[in-house]
Amino acid sequence: MTLQELDHLSEEQRDCIDNCTEAVQACEWCADECAGEGEGMAECIRLCRDVADIASLHARLMARDSNYSTQLAEACAGACEECAEECERHEADHCQTCAEVLRECAESCRSMMS
Repeated sequence: MTLQELDHLSEEQRDCIDNCTEAVQACEWCADECAGEGEGMAECIRLCRDVADIASLHARLMARDSNYSTQLAEACAGACEECAEECERHEADHCQTCAEVLRECAESCRSMMS
């Protein structure tokens, strides 16, 4: 049995969990790469670390169908959007890739709120 076969989650919830998990990975990678680039990357690193923590928690709460998942979806979407805006300010490939992943995650989280 795979996680995709668990029927207590809707397809929308499974997609959001996948998007949040991908956002965690992208943010951890981006923050690590930014740390090696020196000055001017502190905000990108901070926001990426925030998103990694929030998205990870949101995915875990969705997996267990928590009553708090909807409230966290809003926080996760907002954090993803803010971080994507910061990443888009930087030309590095890791920042651009991260921003793209975060836009998808934010959209997925917003759909979970409705």
